[in-house]
Amino acid sequence: MDDTPRHLPAALAALRARARDAGFTMSCEERTGSLLAVLAASRPGGRILELGTGVGEGTAWLLSGMDPDARLVSVELDAGYQAVAQAELGDDPRVTFVGGDGGTWLEGYDGAPFDLVFADTWPGKFTHLDRALELVAPGGTYLIDDLDPQPGWPEGHAASVVRLLADLEAREEFRTVRLDWASGLLMAVRAVV
Repeated sequence: MDDTPRHLPAALAALRARARDAGFTMSCEERTGSLLAVLAASRPGGRILELGTGVGEGTAWLLSGMDPDARLVSVELDAGYQAVAQAELGDDPRVTFVGGDGGTWLEGYDGAPFDLVFADTWPGKFTHLDRALELVAPGGTYLIDDLDPQPGWPEGHAASVVRLLADLEAREEFRTVRLDWASGLLMAVRAVV
Protein backbone atom coordinates (compact mmCIF):
# COMPACT_ATOMS: atom_id res chain seq x y z
CA MET A 1 0.00 0.00 0.00
CA ASP A 2 1.25 3.48 -0.89
CA ASP A 3 1.15 5.63 2.25
CA THR A 4 2.28 8.84 0.59
CA PRO A 5 0.03 11.71 1.72
CA ARG A 6 -2.32 12.93 -0.99
CA HIS A 7 -3.28 16.31 0.48
CA LEU A 8 -0.33 18.54 1.26
CA PRO A 9 -0.63 21.86 3.10
CA ALA A 10 -0.51 24.82 0.74
CA ALA A 11 2.51 26.36 2.50
CA LEU A 12 4.57 23.16 2.47
CA ALA A 13 6.56 23.83 -0.72
CA ALA A 14 7.59 27.30 0.45
CA LEU A 15 8.50 26.02 3.92
CA ARG A 16 10.63 23.25 2.43
CA ALA A 17 12.47 25.69 0.17
CA ARG A 18 13.14 28.02 3.08
CA ALA A 19 14.26 25.10 5.25
CA ARG A 20 16.80 24.13 2.59
CA ASP A 21 18.01 27.73 2.39
CA ALA A 22 18.37 27.87 6.17
CA GLY A 23 20.12 24.48 6.37
CA PHE A 24 17.31 23.10 8.54
CA THR A 25 17.13 19.31 8.19
CA MET A 26 14.82 18.28 11.04
CA SER A 27 11.43 19.06 9.53
CA CYS A 28 8.39 16.93 10.16
CA GLU A 29 8.34 13.78 8.03
CA GLU A 30 5.46 13.76 5.52
CA ARG A 31 3.69 10.71 6.92
CA THR A 32 3.95 12.11 10.44
CA GLY A 33 2.53 15.35 9.09
CA SER A 34 -0.43 13.59 7.55
CA LEU A 35 -1.14 11.94 10.91
CA LEU A 36 -0.94 15.34 12.62
CA ALA A 37 -3.52 16.71 10.18
CA VAL A 38 -5.86 13.79 10.88
CA LEU A 39 -5.45 14.12 14.65
CA ALA A 40 -6.08 17.88 14.47
CA ALA A 41 -9.19 17.28 12.34
CA SER A 42 -10.50 14.86 14.97
CA ARG A 43 -10.66 17.70 17.51
CA PRO A 44 -13.16 20.34 16.31
CA GLY A 45 -12.51 23.48 18.31
CA GLY A 46 -9.52 21.74 19.82
CA ARG A 47 -6.61 23.17 21.72
CA ILE A 48 -3.30 21.98 20.27
CA LEU A 49 0.27 22.36 21.52
CA GLU A 50 3.34 21.87 19.34
CA LEU A 51 6.68 21.77 21.12
CA GLY A 52 9.34 22.48 18.50
CA THR A 53 8.10 24.67 15.64
CA GLY A 54 11.30 24.38 13.63
CA VAL A 55 10.57 26.11 10.32
CA GLY A 56 6.89 25.23 10.55
CA GLU A 57 6.28 22.10 8.48
CA GLY A 58 4.55 20.33 11.38
CA THR A 59 2.69 23.55 12.10
CA ALA A 60 1.43 23.65 8.51
CA TRP A 61 0.21 20.06 8.77
CA LEU A 62 -1.60 20.79 12.04
CA LEU A 63 -3.23 23.91 10.62
CA SER A 64 -4.33 21.99 7.52
CA GLY A 65 -6.38 19.66 9.71
CA MET A 66 -7.74 22.21 12.17
CA ASP A 67 -11.23 23.66 11.91
CA PRO A 68 -11.82 27.43 12.20
CA ASP A 69 -12.43 27.27 15.95
CA ALA A 70 -9.33 25.22 16.85
CA ARG A 71 -6.27 26.93 18.32
CA LEU A 72 -2.58 26.03 18.13
CA VAL A 73 0.30 27.17 20.34
CA SER A 74 3.71 26.44 18.79
CA VAL A 75 6.87 26.86 20.89
CA GLU A 76 10.40 27.09 19.47
CA LEU A 77 13.79 27.96 20.97
CA ASP A 78 15.47 29.10 17.73
CA ALA A 79 14.06 32.49 16.74
CA GLY A 80 15.56 32.30 13.25
CA TYR A 81 13.85 29.04 12.41
CA GLN A 82 10.56 30.11 13.93
CA ALA A 83 10.72 33.34 11.91
CA VAL A 84 10.42 31.20 8.77
CA ALA A 85 7.22 29.63 10.12
CA GLN A 86 5.86 33.03 11.12
CA ALA A 87 6.57 34.49 7.69
CA GLU A 88 4.66 31.70 5.95
CA LEU A 89 1.95 30.92 8.51
CA GLY A 90 1.74 33.91 10.84
CA ASP A 91 -1.32 35.43 9.15
CA ASP A 92 -3.42 32.46 10.31
CA PRO A 93 -5.27 33.65 13.44
CA ARG A 94 -5.53 30.09 14.78
CA VAL A 95 -1.82 29.87 15.59
CA THR A 96 0.18 31.61 18.31
CA PHE A 97 3.95 31.39 18.03
CA VAL A 98 5.95 31.45 21.25
CA GLY A 99 9.70 32.01 21.15
CA GLY A 100 11.85 30.56 23.89
CA ASP A 101 12.86 27.38 25.64
CA GLY A 102 10.11 24.75 25.60
CA GLY A 103 11.00 23.53 29.09
CA THR A 104 10.73 27.01 30.53
CA TRP A 105 7.42 27.51 28.74
CA LEU A 106 6.07 24.22 30.07
CA GLU A 107 7.10 25.13 33.63
CA GLY A 108 5.40 28.53 33.42
CA TYR A 109 2.22 27.61 31.56
CA ASP A 110 -0.89 27.82 33.73
CA GLY A 111 -3.72 27.69 31.17
CA ALA A 112 -6.19 25.06 30.09
CA PRO A 113 -5.04 21.58 29.00
CA PHE A 114 -4.64 20.58 25.37
CA ASP A 115 -6.52 18.07 23.24
CA LEU A 116 -3.36 17.28 21.28
CA VAL A 117 0.26 17.69 22.33
CA PHE A 118 2.92 17.07 19.67
CA ALA A 119 6.36 16.98 21.30
CA ASP A 120 8.84 17.31 18.44
CA THR A 121 11.81 18.48 20.49
CA TRP A 122 13.56 17.48 23.72
CA PRO A 123 11.36 19.48 26.13
CA GLY A 124 8.12 17.60 26.51
CA LYS A 125 9.77 14.36 25.46
CA PHE A 126 13.22 13.78 26.99
CA THR A 127 12.93 16.59 29.52
CA HIS A 128 9.80 17.98 31.19
CA LEU A 129 7.87 14.84 30.20
CA ASP A 130 5.69 14.81 33.33
CA ARG A 131 4.71 18.43 32.78
CA ALA A 132 3.85 17.85 29.11
CA LEU A 133 1.69 14.86 30.03
CA GLU A 134 -0.08 16.88 32.72
CA LEU A 135 -1.21 19.23 29.96
CA VAL A 136 -2.99 16.48 27.98
CA ALA A 137 -6.75 16.78 28.54
CA PRO A 138 -8.82 13.68 29.36
CA GLY A 139 -9.31 11.86 26.06
CA GLY A 140 -6.49 13.95 24.59
CA THR A 141 -3.55 12.71 22.56
CA TYR A 142 0.20 12.98 23.12
CA LEU A 143 2.34 12.24 20.04
CA ILE A 144 6.11 11.94 19.70
CA ASP A 145 8.24 11.10 16.68
CA ASP A 146 11.89 10.44 15.77
CA LEU A 147 12.05 7.27 17.86
CA ASP A 148 13.83 5.22 15.21
CA PRO A 149 17.59 5.85 14.92
CA GLN A 150 18.21 9.23 13.29
CA PRO A 151 21.34 10.78 11.79
CA GLY A 152 23.05 12.99 14.34
CA TRP A 153 21.73 11.28 17.47
CA PRO A 154 24.12 12.00 20.34
CA GLU A 155 26.02 9.07 21.80
CA GLY A 156 23.86 7.08 24.19
CA HIS A 157 20.59 8.51 22.85
CA ALA A 158 19.23 5.10 21.85
CA ALA A 159 19.17 4.13 25.53
CA SER A 160 17.26 7.34 26.31
CA VAL A 161 14.62 6.38 23.74
CA VAL A 162 14.27 2.92 25.30
CA ARG A 163 13.81 4.49 28.75
CA LEU A 164 11.29 7.00 27.40
CA LEU A 165 9.18 4.32 25.73
CA ALA A 166 9.21 2.15 28.85
CA ASP A 167 8.20 5.14 30.99
CA LEU A 168 5.30 6.09 28.74
CA GLU A 169 4.02 2.54 28.38
CA ALA A 170 4.05 2.05 32.18
CA ARG A 171 1.75 5.00 32.86
CA GLU A 172 -1.68 3.79 33.94
CA GLU A 173 -3.46 6.99 32.93
CA PHE A 174 -2.46 6.64 29.25
CA ARG A 175 -3.11 4.05 26.56
CA THR A 176 -0.17 3.88 24.17
CA VAL A 177 0.64 2.47 20.77
CA ARG A 178 4.01 2.37 19.04
CA LEU A 179 4.00 2.93 15.31
CA ASP A 180 6.96 1.53 13.38
CA TRP A 181 6.21 4.00 10.64
CA ALA A 182 7.62 7.27 9.40
CA SER A 183 10.45 8.22 11.82
CA GLY A 184 9.11 5.96 14.59
CA LEU A 185 6.14 7.25 16.56
CA LEU A 186 4.40 6.73 19.86
CA MET A 187 0.86 7.91 20.40
CA ALA A 188 -0.65 8.03 23.89
CA VAL A 189 -4.23 8.91 24.79
CA ARG A 190 -5.19 9.97 28.30
CA ALA A 191 -7.82 7.57 29.53
CA VAL A 192 -11.13 9.06 30.62
CA VAL A 193 -12.00 7.60 34.02
